[in-house]
Amino acid sequence: MKRWSWLLIIFALVSCGLATTRPKQEMSYAQAAFLAARSAKAEIHAPQDFRKAEIYYLKAKSNYKRKYFNKAKQYAILSKKFSERAEFEAIKKITLENN
Repeated sequence: MKRWSWLLIIFALVSCGLATTRPKQEMSYAQAAFLAARSAKAEIHAPQDFRKAEIYYLKAKSNYKRKYFNKAKQYAILSKKFSERAEFEAIKKITLENN
């Protein structure tokens, strides 16, 4: 009886660890947004937002590799947000300079 109790507790703990899903979609979006910001020359025209996006993207990748999927998802979402903002600001500045 005691052995079954331990097996049940171990099974419950293991199944809780498996409940977290990998944030593949968020990581993919973050990468696409970051590359789009880089191609828009955001590191020149919107350096603050681009740097934040880069830091969050690197943190997301690092946490994903270490299997901290919840943190990786949070950082990926932040990276996407700042990448999109940096890309928008870069395109806006380029457009205004050309007029």
